Amino acid sequence: MHIIKVGFNHQIAPLAIREKLSFSESELETAMRKLNDQYQMKENVIISTCNRTELFALVHNAQEGLASIKQFLLDWFKEDKDEIAPYLQHLKGDEAIKHLYKLAVGLDSLVIGETQILGQVRDAFLTAQQIRATGKIFNELFKRVITFAKRAHRETKISEQAVSISYVAVELAKKIFGDITDKHVVILGAGEMGELALKNLQGSGVTNITVVNRTLERAEKLAHTFHAKAVHMGQLLHVLTDADMLISSTSSTTSILNKESIQSIQKLRKGNPLFLIDIAVPRDIDSDVAKLDNVFLYDMDDLHGVVEQNLETRKRAATMIEAQLVDELCAFKNWVAMLDAVPIMRALREKSIAIQERTLESVYRKMQI
Repeated sequence: MHIIKVGFNHQIAPLAIREKLSFSESELETAMRKLNDQYQMKENVIISTCNRTELFALVHNAQEGLASIKQFLLDWFKEDKDEIAPYLQHLKGDEAIKHLYKLAVGLDSLVIGETQILGQVRDAFLTAQQIRATGKIFNELFKRVITFAKRAHRETKISEQAVSISYVAVELAKKIFGDITDKHVVILGAGEMGELALKNLQGSGVTNITVVNRTLERAEKLAHTFHAKAVHMGQLLHVLTDADMLISSTSSTTSILNKESIQSIQKLRKGNPLFLIDIAVPRDIDSDVAKLDNVFLYDMDDLHGVVEQNLETRKRAATMIEAQLVDELCAFKNWVAMLDAVPIMRALREKSIAIQERTLESVYRKMQI
């Protein structure tokens, strides 16, 4: 028996290809059943996300199995072979198993150590197990992989250090304020970065959020998604009079806030600290603002330094995890070897018992004489 992997991921296939070659959640059960029933896979699990479509299978013959999966993909997606072939990655044996471990931990992700992929691997396995697309080998392998990934995240800093600008911004806010769940946060700009900041804030328990944008309709649309408030840019200073933090990410080519504008609301703020995070390029907030009392200003350079430092921490953790994979692979291969040995051991034991019984019978006959 051989374990193989065939698929595409963000490292080798552009988005245009990945979009064409992904399975919807409703298709997965049918696809995995079809692989076993019509394409001669003994066991299989399909993992399909926005960044990858990867098929893991247990087969009798590695080369025939790889060819069958490639044909399955061509048949399923109705795509030209020449268009798919340059982006296909195939692995077998130890390399396929090691890839699955690295995938679950997040070592193969766009963001090293991200935890979402572990949930996706687990869900794919549970679906496969439920429809009996897996058997003894994959049930054991995937349980070991999921357990190892959980332990790796728990025992290392692979997922603890923030590596996105918006997430770092929120983490910095926590360091300044401690508990931010009761803080009023203003999001200036309703684009992608503003949306990511909103997601991270809500994930940290913040509920009092106001979205500010030049186009009120866009602000309202984003705010509605996250149950936040929305106001027009003209009300920015008014909103800032009782805000604790501002995250700014507009596409403006000129600064929106300067020392004078913030100074004009200082009395109304009564000395309460104001935390400003400017993740716009060019900057939305003049650097002179940082000279004001009780105002804390961070720009992209400040945050990038934290991101790079955190990435290095994750990379060091990744190196530690890779070293642990050696023992994991050996343990799984030993388990598989024991499976092969069990029938032989059983046969030897049965033969030994039979010999003992014949010997005893011979002894009893002689004793009766």
